[in-house]
Amino acid sequence: MNYKMVSKTVGRLLQAEALLLLLPMAVSIYFKENLLYVYGIVIALVLLAGSLLTLPKPKKRTIYAREGFAIVSLSWILMSFFGALPFVFSGAIPSFVDAFFETVSGFTTTGASILNSIETLPKSILFWRSFTHWIGGMGVIVFVLAILPQKDMQSMHILRAEVPGPTVGKLVSKTTVTARILYIIYGVLTVAEIIALLCCEMPLYDSVTTAFATAGTGGFSVKNASIAAYNNLGAEVVISLFMLLFGINFNLFYLLLIKQFKRVFKSEELWTYLAVIGVSVLLIIFNIYPMVETLGTALRQAGFQVISIITTTGFVTADFGQWPAMSQMVLVVLMFLGACAGSTGGGLKVGRMIILVKAAFRELRRAINPNRVKAIKLDGAVIEKDVVITTSTYFVIYMFIIGISALILTIDNFDFTTTVTAVVTCINNVGPGLAAVGPVENFADFSNFSKLVLSANMLIGRLEIFPIIILFMRSTWKKTS
Repeated sequence: MNYKMVSKTVGRLLQAEALLLLLPMAVSIYFKENLLYVYGIVIALVLLAGSLLTLPKPKKRTIYAREGFAIVSLSWILMSFFGALPFVFSGAIPSFVDAFFETVSGFTTTGASILNSIETLPKSILFWRSFTHWIGGMGVIVFVLAILPQKDMQSMHILRAEVPGPTVGKLVSKTTVTARILYIIYGVLTVAEIIALLCCEMPLYDSVTTAFATAGTGGFSVKNASIAAYNNLGAEVVISLFMLLFGINFNLFYLLLIKQFKRVFKSEELWTYLAVIGVSVLLIIFNIYPMVETLGTALRQAGFQVISIITTTGFVTADFGQWPAMSQMVLVVLMFLGACAGSTGGGLKVGRMIILVKAAFRELRRAINPNRVKAIKLDGAVIEKDVVITTSTYFVIYMFIIGISALILTIDNFDFTTTVTAVVTCINNVGPGLAAVGPVENFADFSNFSKLVLSANMLIGRLEIFPIIILFMRSTWKKTS
């Protein structure tokens, strides 16, 4: 383990967080809030911590896989720790555990909340809350690689450890250029959504914070009733469209830019993602139609909630906790499935599920004809055996973590639906669950210990399990010769 390089890189990331905190500080000045000293203190503390970590002078600047995993895990934990301080110091969330839960939920783009009265909080605090979604959506490391490229280090290992999906590749030869391309696409789409929401007569502040939450597929809103508070069909259509776009693999957007249209239209993951959305919307329309006034209302509610859940954004326009069991089950399945690999969405990822299903069918065929060996293909290309094994291993560990976490949460004596969906929605970075953690409820009533467990679930889910587990393995921290 190259300790000095890990320390230096994590320190640089904390310094970047200090710079990012200047934005909510500016918002507090604009709205004439008496919070300038709060942001000043927090920025000073983050800068101090970052500067201390960057003091070591590494002789070797090379970063390999285990350093990459350590950097990513430590960075997300420390950035969440310091990112919670504005909530605590401002008095918006006095409990540090609650503030940490809210901040982890923000950075991991989960959107689960402990807040009962959102609209009473200072606007700069709510801005920071939504901004954490935007920072975490594409990845805090990807952001720093885009604006503060590290020289002479193998940053691909960091990118691989953070970007969600069963596989990750560089768009171009240099990792830092890849990071910049990703953030340019991300930024352009975010600005486009802000403009579209302004055209739908949503206020500027609301448009910006909503776009941040949509881009990161996070779901934090500045309204207690989420998107339902606006009762604006145009805004709902715009948000649905952009949630759909941010749930697509960003590599496909790059391929469109370079006019590789055939490769985009060959994407099995994209077509599966769109097909699942279409089928889910039709099932829920059929199921809730007797409960609503018109077919148009059923389409409006079903379409928005399906896209919100599969992209793991978690915005709400209807209390789906009151929907029939079949509709709720469809949404729970979508919570597990999630968006596309390489998107800002969470969940297992559509690409990973395609690999698992194809691997299962291959084994069934092999049971019938043991001598027949057929390679698994995705988009016409053969999937390497290691990728199939890693995907299967990921799924087993994922289910094991859900089971253990749900078992731990039973100490709070919530009902089965609340306990299980609380874990499922957190590890898949969705936000709302069912029953006591449903779309009109929150996580405030869980004990501090359970909130820390759920915070760990959010981090594990966002970082795709392996970085967090590897962080706590003894072999990770052995010194290199």
